[in-house]
Amino acid sequence: MGVEEEFMLVSPDGRPASVAPAVLQHAAAIEPEPSARMQDPPPGGVLEKEFKQEQIETSTHPCADLDTLAAGIREGRSRADASARHAGARVAAIATVPGVISSTVIRDRRSRLIGADFGHVAREQLTCGCHVHVEVADDDEGVVVLDHLRPWTPVLLALSSNSPFWQGSDSGYASYRSQVWNRWPTAGATPPFGDGATYRRVVADLVRSGTIVDDRMVYFDARLSPRYPTVEVRVADVCLEVEDTLLQAALVRALAQTAITEHAADGDRDALRDGRGAVRTEQLRVASWRAARSGLSGELLSPRTGLPVPAAMVVAELLAHVAPALAGFGDLERVEARLDVVLRQGTGADRQRAWYAEHDDLDAVVRRASERTLS
Repeated sequence: MGVEEEFMLVSPDGRPASVAPAVLQHAAAIEPEPSARMQDPPPGGVLEKEFKQEQIETSTHPCADLDTLAAGIREGRSRADASARHAGARVAAIATVPGVISSTVIRDRRSRLIGADFGHVAREQLTCGCHVHVEVADDDEGVVVLDHLRPWTPVLLALSSNSPFWQGSDSGYASYRSQVWNRWPTAGATPPFGDGATYRRVVADLVRSGTIVDDRMVYFDARLSPRYPTVEVRVADVCLEVEDTLLQAALVRALAQTAITEHAADGDRDALRDGRGAVRTEQLRVASWRAARSGLSGELLSPRTGLPVPAAMVVAELLAHVAPALAGFGDLERVEARLDVVLRQGTGADRQRAWYAEHDDLDAVVRRASERTLS
């Protein structure tokens, strides 16, 4: 497994800083690894550009255990912040910028083409996510994982929620990033694909439609990576705390293992059945909206019944579902402990709102988040 994290680049006063080119230039100058000069390096170790000049992306090397992954995440955050400081900025693990902002598309042909094609959607697109990669044997195994984890993606979103503010005010959502992100034509939940050939045919049809530039613009909540032999789960906000990023990684890997184990035991069984077949995409869209709206502070839709219940009960359903896989990886106690912390103390969105209540200053929220990013 591995993790990609997107971060805001912010000036010392807490405002977005359009310095990604300078940050990347500094990072490339000091990067000692040969992989940094490869055209398509494996995930890990290097900083990469994102769509806007006010953000940057890091990634980890593939890891087999959470301690190694934690070290890679912290190293990536530290390296990104060091290069940002060189450009007079810092990194902040927030999924949206709280204040009123405008942003600038990165200077490359692909990004400018996307900007021209998508107009205001592209102009307003300044959000940061967390992407978890889990290795799979082939496309068919990857689709087994994709189809199985569909009902659980809203819970992953709720656990990661870290974007309550948008353009100078409280959005009323725990994850407003997800609402902005879902403006893209390929974003969001998908129906079951069934097999790898069907998945690849769907992606090829989307590219042939001329609506998207390439297969990298397939922005499903979870997809087969266009670059690596992995399932890439993209539903989460970037997490304020490293331990919450690890929680996402542990849960995604456990969902993948559960999918593979259950498919091997009964290949014809859907991941969740309630007498009506697979959970419908319409239901997943509603469940994702609820997760984005209230995070863990309200109700979520139970993946098993489709009915609203307290968020803690849905989190408990997820934990019970993946507990055998977590135990097999040696992650169960760590995940249980972190889930307890998040349910008691709240998500990144809850912390941002608490900081704002203290200072009545959205830029101060960003400064606090920047410090917490490196803790």
